[in-house]
Amino acid sequence: MNYKLVFSTVLKVVKLESALMLLPLLTSLIFKESCFYDFLITMAVSFTLAHVIEKFIKPTSKYFYSKDGFITVALTWIIVSLIGAVPFVISGEIPSFIDAFFEMVSGFTTTGATILSDVENISKGLLMWRSFSHFIGGMGVLVFIMAITSKTTDRPIHILRAEMPGPMVSKLVPKSKDTAKILYLMYIVLTAVLVVMLLFGKMPLYDSLVHAFGTAGTGGFGIKNSSIGGYNDYIQWVIAIFMLLYGVNFNLYYFLIIKRTFSVLKSSELRTYIIIIATAVIAIFINIYPLYQNVYETIKISFFQVSSIITTTGYGTVDINSWPALSKTILLSLMFIGGCSGSTAGGIKISRFLLAFKKIKAELKKLLHPNTVSVIKLEGEKVDDDVISGLSAYFTLYFISFIALTLIVATNGLPFETTFSAVCSCFNNIGPIFGEGVQNFSCFNGFSKIILSITMLLGRLEIYPLLLAFIPSTWAKSKI
Repeated sequence: MNYKLVFSTVLKVVKLESALMLLPLLTSLIFKESCFYDFLITMAVSFTLAHVIEKFIKPTSKYFYSKDGFITVALTWIIVSLIGAVPFVISGEIPSFIDAFFEMVSGFTTTGATILSDVENISKGLLMWRSFSHFIGGMGVLVFIMAITSKTTDRPIHILRAEMPGPMVSKLVPKSKDTAKILYLMYIVLTAVLVVMLLFGKMPLYDSLVHAFGTAGTGGFGIKNSSIGGYNDYIQWVIAIFMLLYGVNFNLYYFLIIKRTFSVLKSSELRTYIIIIATAVIAIFINIYPLYQNVYETIKISFFQVSSIITTTGYGTVDINSWPALSKTILLSLMFIGGCSGSTAGGIKISRFLLAFKKIKAELKKLLHPNTVSVIKLEGEKVDDDVISGLSAYFTLYFISFIALTLIVATNGLPFETTFSAVCSCFNNIGPIFGEGVQNFSCFNGFSKIILSITMLLGRLEIYPLLLAFIPSTWAKSKI
């Protein structure tokens, strides 16, 4: 393992995080809040320490092995969450470091789970940082580093594969660095368009930025206790539509830009995504109509919640705990499904389910016709056997991890519905929690919050990077 390059890259990210705190610092300065000093202290200390330590770590080689990429990603996400929690603690607005760490892991992993019962009493600068962490984590912290640095490593594809969601990660152009630039440019432009559209709906600039960041990262942190419910219909529709847009594979947007429209239209993952959304909206509309007795209102609410849950954003306009069991079960199922590969959405991803169904179909066909040779394709291209094998391993590991985490969190002693939905919410990076009288994650003890923080990181990094970081053999010097 190239230890020096791994730690050098992590230190670069720490310095970047310090620089990114300038936005919440300026926000607190504009609103004349005392947390300005908390950000200033955190920025100065973290940047200085990273810069000094970096002087003693000079990599002799910039060649990355695959495990180096996994370890770098795992360490980066843990450290940025630890540093990101500091302003909340020293400000006293979240005095418990465990609570602050939970909140920032939730932010960077774009989960949106919170321990805060009254966000309206939190400083605007801290709320800006909280939502901005969604934007930073949405496309990937290290992907951003790749986009802005001249040359981080000789094989940056290992970082791209470790941080980008989905069973397969492909480059849009020959160089991974250029792919990262294209992805982030599209991400920023789409977010800028969203901010402008929210401003057209007479949402204040501060509110527009916060909710654009939360929507872009499909995270769901807001600034009102009623989430999006306190805003007008126009804003609710805009956010609902953009949540779905961020749940689409960003490669398809690139294809539209270079006029490969046919590649977009024939995307089986996109078609499946649309079909699932339409089916869920119709089913929930029929199920909850008796509660609202208004066609337009019921359609709006159904569409918004389906959009929020399948993209794992977690924004809300109504209390879904009062909904019938069928609608809540549909939403719970959407939590597992998630958005498309290569999007900012969480969940298992639609492409994985498509590959799983294709594999099942191939196996059934083989039982009927033993001599048949089946070729599994996705988006018109043959899927390698190692991808299918990896898919089976991922599903197995996913459900073993889910069961184990649920059993551990169950020691907290809370009702099954609350425990199950909490693990489901954190593992799929979505945020909402079910349970009578339960509004957020403050009901869990410190140990459970640490476990749920690990759960969020496992979900965002799709298990392997974090798991490998805790295996001793990973740190061996053998080249893999």
